[in-house]
Amino acid sequence: MSKQITIDQAVEMIKDGQTVMIGGFLAVGSANRIIEAMVKAGKKDLTIICNDTAYPEIGSGLLVASGCVKKCIVSHIGTNPITEQKMKAGEIEVELVPQGTLAERIRIGGAGIGGFLTTTGLGTLAEEGKRKIEVEGKEYLLELPLRADVALIGASVADKYGNLIYRGTSQNFNPMMATAADLVIAEAKESVENLAPEAIKTPYLFVDYIVR
Repeated sequence: MSKQITIDQAVEMIKDGQTVMIGGFLAVGSANRIIEAMVKAGKKDLTIICNDTAYPEIGSGLLVASGCVKKCIVSHIGTNPITEQKMKAGEIEVELVPQGTLAERIRIGGAGIGGFLTTTGLGTLAEEGKRKIEVEGKEYLLELPLRADVALIGASVADKYGNLIYRGTSQNFNPMMATAADLVIAEAKESVENLAPEAIKTPYLFVDYIVR
């Protein structure tokens, strides 16, 4: 069965109020065509999990600027002033997570691990509301896994089976996010019949649909 779908079909699968992981870094390696279509479709009340909120005109930042988002779980919002404006106005909730912690929370969400211990964030605002655990006299924060209803993956190349490869910055959050969502939709810049097995970064088993 072909995994290829249209952008409109992909957008229809994403429901208001869902939690959506968005791969990429400052919109490089993000599924930007799908995101633009989500805005046109008027998606709302989304919780997005991403490294950053990019810029107001592209990527996850476009969702924020267009009023589609109620909560962001991110490590950085500094390049998108609209995120800060909406946060201060109480229009969206922003959960800031240290970048390494964010990546590991997503990774363990995909691996089925119940949590991990870290010293990152101890003694800062990042520890508020989190459980502290002492191990051999040293204190740690317990960080819990992150999963999503949908992951939007920005791939460089996809084959007909759904295997993916990434180039450059796009290989940061995308591979792990593909393991940590109930529905995985990949947007590929290029499509081929087959990929060399040793080049594959995300195996087809993790990918439900491909938009090309």
